[in-house]
Amino acid sequence: MARALPGAPYRDRCQGDAYADSCSERYCVLPILIPAIREYDLHVCASSSTKGRDVGADPRVGVWQMSGLIAALNGPWHKRAMQVFLVIVLGHWAEHILQAIQVFVLHWPRPEARGALGMVFPWLVTSETLHYGYAVVMLIGLLLLRPAFVGRGRTWWNVALGIQVWHHFEHLLLLVQAITGHYFFGMAQPTSILQLVFPRVELHLFYNAVVFAPMMAAMWFHMFPTRGERRQTVCTCALERRADTVASPA
Repeated sequence: MARALPGAPYRDRCQGDAYADSCSERYCVLPILIPAIREYDLHVCASSSTKGRDVGADPRVGVWQMSGLIAALNGPWHKRAMQVFLVIVLGHWAEHILQAIQVFVLHWPRPEARGALGMVFPWLVTSETLHYGYAVVMLIGLLLLRPAFVGRGRTWWNVALGIQVWHHFEHLLLLVQAITGHYFFGMAQPTSILQLVFPRVELHLFYNAVVFAPMMAAMWFHMFPTRGERRQTVCTCALERRADTVASPA
C-alpha cells in the first residue's frame, strides 16, 4: 500500500493499488487533490497497468510524484499556511508604507527614513542580504501555495508570481553588487535596472504594491469561488456562500 499523506483528512484514503504500485516513490495523492495540482510541474507516474488508458482524461484519477509536505500545504494545511504567509507579507508591506509616510508626510531625510524596525536596527535598511532574503521568501511562498488555487484565483496568483520573479531579479542584482563591491551602470552604490529611472523608496513601494494587489484578488476569488471552481477546490479556504447553503426548492 502506498504511503498516505500527512493530515487526518487524507490518511489511508489512497485509491487504486495498481496506480499506487506504479509509482517508484510510492507517494499516493488523494484523487480529489489532482484537479488543483495537475497544472503544476509534477511528474505523472507511469506503469504497465495504465497503458492504453488516458489517465489525464479523469482529473480525479492518477498518481503524482510530489512531496507529502507540498501536498499537505495545498490541502489540509493550505488555509493556515496562507494566514502565516499573509502575516509576513503584511508586516513587510507595513514597513514600506511607514517609510513612505516618513519621507512624504513627515519630510524626514531619506537616509533617516528607515520604517519601524529600521529605527531600532538601522543595519536592516542597508542590508541587501536581508532584502534579498525576503524576496526569496516571497517567491517560494507564491510557488509553494500556488497549486491549490484554481480558476480566477490561479490567474491572479500567477500575475503576482510573475511580478515577484522580476522583483526578485532586481534584488539579486543589488545583492551581487553589494557582495562584489562592483557597482553596475557606473553608479556609486548598488543599483537595480529600474532604479536608473525611479528612486529606490518609490520603486520598491511600487513593487510591493503591484505584487500585493493581485495576491489579494487571488485570495478573494479563492475564498469565494464559483460553483465550478468549488468543485476543483481541495483545501478549506473557501467560505460558504448563503446561496450555497440553502436547499433548492422541490
